[in-house]
Amino acid sequence: MIPDRRSASPPNPIRRRLLAAGFALSLMSGVSATALAQDYDVLIRGGLVFDGTGAEGKAADVAIKGERIVEVGTIPATATATTVVDATGKYVSPGFIDPHSHAAPAIETQELAAAIPVLYQGITTVMINPDGGGPGDLAPQIADIETQTPGVNVVPMIGHNGVRRDIMGLENRKPTAAELAGMEALVKKAMDLGAFGFSSGPFYIPGKYSETSELVALAKVANAYPGAFHISHIRDESSYDVGVLGAVEELIEVSRQTGIPGIVTHMKMLGPSVWGQSEQAVAMINAARAEGLSIWGDQYPYAASGSSLQASLVPGWAQEGGQDAIAKRLQNPEQRALIRQEMVANLERRAGANAIMIRNFRADPSLNGMRLDEIARRNLQDPLDTAIDMLIKGGSSIVSFNMNEKDVELLMKQPWMMTSSDGALVAFGEGGEHPRAYGAYPRKFRRYVIEREVLSMAQAIHASTGLPAQVFGITDRGVIAPGAFADVLVFNPETIRDVATYQEPHAYSEGMEYIFVNGQTALSQGKVTEQRHGRVLRRGQ
Repeated sequence: MIPDRRSASPPNPIRRRLLAAGFALSLMSGVSATALAQDYDVLIRGGLVFDGTGAEGKAADVAIKGERIVEVGTIPATATATTVVDATGKYVSPGFIDPHSHAAPAIETQELAAAIPVLYQGITTVMINPDGGGPGDLAPQIADIETQTPGVNVVPMIGHNGVRRDIMGLENRKPTAAELAGMEALVKKAMDLGAFGFSSGPFYIPGKYSETSELVALAKVANAYPGAFHISHIRDESSYDVGVLGAVEELIEVSRQTGIPGIVTHMKMLGPSVWGQSEQAVAMINAARAEGLSIWGDQYPYAASGSSLQASLVPGWAQEGGQDAIAKRLQNPEQRALIRQEMVANLERRAGANAIMIRNFRADPSLNGMRLDEIARRNLQDPLDTAIDMLIKGGSSIVSFNMNEKDVELLMKQPWMMTSSDGALVAFGEGGEHPRAYGAYPRKFRRYVIEREVLSMAQAIHASTGLPAQVFGITDRGVIAPGAFADVLVFNPETIRDVATYQEPHAYSEGMEYIFVNGQTALSQGKVTEQRHGRVLRRGQ
């Protein structure tokens, strides 16, 4: 059983409802009086239902009326529905909840609001503005998403980097008392608007220039709201400065000082210098949880990360002011020499030039998909000089092959570890991309559940549904139960798989047969429908 959320997790409203009703699929062999008289909007028959709580799958029917699930169990053959799905041989589960999605700002546009690559993965709810990102004022963003009607549900968070940028720009210094008050006011405004929690990314500028006390102050503002949390791209996932263990400890310390639940997002051991430290990180989190703190993690199922040349290679002090300022410094011979000297160790932390794949280099898209060492050989350069030349021309997003599978699997097995994608929402076929934008969730089920048996199907579904709903306070979602919102998947365990690769990242995942979002059909017979049925979710509503 998952402990209490403030000491590790709050009671889930749906879970309480299940217990109160005496609901259990194994006991529902009879026919309810409601089912005898009820016609439905959707009736899913004969599937193996994984209810999202971590329980093993059980044969059951699922009935939907309006936007809610109304029956789970044996529903008589005489019952009728507008849509009847034969789920024989298929699995039925709650829609997946992605705690770390870069769907914004694309989901704010008419062109990409449908979130098609997201739906093909089985994701029905995305949490936006991770890594401390997003705008400092959420109101325009929320309005834009609601205007377009998204294809999936959207959970807004307020990002530290966004509010710091609005108040202080990209300056490398402590805030004044007035500036800190300004940031606190933006966090409060967002929480009043319905943001679910506070995200930070002190690995990135300008959050890189903050001290722990600044994160504590802003987390305190968020924690005044029931169900709030702090989810962080921690300060160091490798050995850049404080080290990955020091960065995990910083997140724990923020929770210790504020009482706010803390989540290490896209948790990893980045680079050979920290491979194997997952055991120590797990022990630290388990000790914090034993102390009564509510500490969690999420993870995408890849051994390669996605970042930028700037964030990966350029020392923090040299990033002050942003891209234009970096380019100017690199064109100054003395500063270039100083920066280059520090980039040597940073490239080693990333496992070398062959471990960096160029993803989106706007100055020369022909380099997309090539490794840094490959480009350097072609240019008859040292890889660092190639990287510097690219940074001067605007830089590039990258795929960074820097993780060890043993660490990936050890972290994945933890009962407090959730699934995430860290995926962007992009136009199909345009530009380079990390395959996680198209394949994170199906990859976890195919590679780590079905093929490698690192997790059971029930565990993996729980980590993707009921657990994030519980940790983040997303009420009445993440479970298959009467009264829950009908975000429901029907997928084929034989065919679910990711198709996107590092070389060919633009490829939709396979295996989803039906998806319902808020009770409406979002995917039918393996194809996304034209109508969009998502909504912006607001804390407390």
